[in-house]
Amino acid sequence: MSLFHVDPDIAAAKTLHSFFYTDPGIYDLCRSKIFFPSWQLAGDAGNLQENGQCHPFTLLEGYMDEPLLLTRDAAGELHCLSNVCTHRGAILVQERCKAAQLRCPYHGRIFKQDGSFHSMPEFKEVRNFPAASDSLPAFPLLQLGPLLFTSLDRAAGWKPYLQDMTDRISWLPLHEFTYSRERSRTYQVEAHWALYCENYLEGFHIPFVHAGLNTVIDFGHYTTELFPLSSLQLGIAKDEEDCFSLPPSSPDYGKKVAAYYFFIFPNMMFNFYPWGLSINIVKPKGPDRCEVEFLTYIWKADKLDTGAGAALDEVELEDEAIVKSVQRGIRSRFYEQGRYSVTREQGTHHFHRIISSML
Repeated sequence: MSLFHVDPDIAAAKTLHSFFYTDPGIYDLCRSKIFFPSWQLAGDAGNLQENGQCHPFTLLEGYMDEPLLLTRDAAGELHCLSNVCTHRGAILVQERCKAAQLRCPYHGRIFKQDGSFHSMPEFKEVRNFPAASDSLPAFPLLQLGPLLFTSLDRAAGWKPYLQDMTDRISWLPLHEFTYSRERSRTYQVEAHWALYCENYLEGFHIPFVHAGLNTVIDFGHYTTELFPLSSLQLGIAKDEEDCFSLPPSSPDYGKKVAAYYFFIFPNMMFNFYPWGLSINIVKPKGPDRCEVEFLTYIWKADKLDTGAGAALDEVELEDEAIVKSVQRGIRSRFYEQGRYSVTREQGTHHFHRIISSML
């Protein structure tokens, strides 16, 4: 039985033990058991519009800390590669650039844009060289509109994580969504990464924490749907003005959908509004703190600042205050576990069940 067993019957289940949030060893264990096989947002294809462009990044800096590199080769194909030279471990590319080849700045080893080994000076006498291990490790890459996703586990398929979301919003022209730096934010939150996710996963707190949001969302018709490694909270509008104009091909046709709130395990939120998309990436920074990156993609600028997708900064600060309070309370010697609302906390129970199955 898992160290953190959660009963599959939500009516009988207890939440994860407080030990999960407070023990540094468990925090470290999540790195290999939960985050390593997960699919993560790698970047925006807009950074690689031309053949030969390279875009270095660190996957979940401060936690996974994996140096990776996005490239577009001469044939226009996108690749996600290790950004570490296979000779002595030097970082290959320090900043976004355009180059026909990847040359290590340390000893001059050269790789092609797809990561395959090309040449190395002063290595003529080396036996059995080059070998497959001399090429850069390549990672799977999935593109959804401008969004690029990857996983450090090269055997991990993307479908259990992202398929249900892509199917549900397949009618949306994601290629028309444009990143807005001006409307993107980064927040430092004094709470365990999972506590932030749990708050997102239930609408139970909306009437008590988000007075503004509660005026536009029909709380009585707020629903949660569960998938293998994701979930959806469907926000229904109170009026006809602040909702999607859904095509007949949508399974939600006929509903007044104000927002699609998709959670992709373990730490990504994709919030689709009539104006576009707000993405939240929760990055662990310690057992008692995390960083939340808000990325904004605009589709219909004339619908900005309306409906459920308005005042997102205000909603975020309200969430941060309550999650910070829970972080303080979770350390109490008198708190160990809680129970779930059967009607309102299916998403949190599902989240805990996935964690339980992986630890």
